[in-house]
Amino acid sequence: MHPLQPIPPIDVGPLLHVFDMDGTLLMGAAVVELSRYVGRFAEAMEIEEAYLRGEIDEIPFWSRALELWHDVTEDQVDRAFDAAMWMHGVREVFDDIHRRGERSIVISQSPHFFVRRLERWGAHATFGSNIRIGETVAPNSTLLAEDKVSITRGILALWGLSATDCIAYGDSRSDVALFSWLPNTVGVNAREPLTDLAARSYVGNDLREAYGLGRSLVDLNQAEQDVRRP
Repeated sequence: MHPLQPIPPIDVGPLLHVFDMDGTLLMGAAVVELSRYVGRFAEAMEIEEAYLRGEIDEIPFWSRALELWHDVTEDQVDRAFDAAMWMHGVREVFDDIHRRGERSIVISQSPHFFVRRLERWGAHATFGSNIRIGETVAPNSTLLAEDKVSITRGILALWGLSATDCIAYGDSRSDVALFSWLPNTVGVNAREPLTDLAARSYVGNDLREAYGLGRSLVDLNQAEQDVRRP
């Protein structure tokens, strides 16, 4: 699914859960995990470090990554996805959200061909950069931090929910705009400045515990509303 492609209206429960992927669901980054699996880890780390030093931006970053993956098959992506270092309990969290009649979405700046595989684990919808193996990276291919807000706003409006009916889980600077807007937020092994914005913070490797913190925010809000009612 293209990052900004609308999704159809559905019957949805009282909450939308919005997850970042790299560093939140995945203990690392998709670019590193896929490159590690196909034996290009060192090259991927060079690209990652150049990006962190500010020597390259998104377009050359992904162009160089695609060069590493030029002969990677769908089967290899599947196996790299399954072998990646995921937080414990990702599937269980998606299952619990589904059982409650709620919905979960994942919004990531990583390639959508990797992110979308989380739908097999129970995520209702996924959004990622429109980057494809064997194709050129265009200026509008990459999902930006501000897209996380516009995507979430659009889905909430589509499903008749408000910002208070949403819980966001993230870890890094790309989640700052989302955390600045939403009241119910959980930093997962988060870094500054997200740590100052998160309503709750979790450090560890079990997503079920971070998810519990998110649910506690909603329970607290509901209790406060009950107290204010005459």
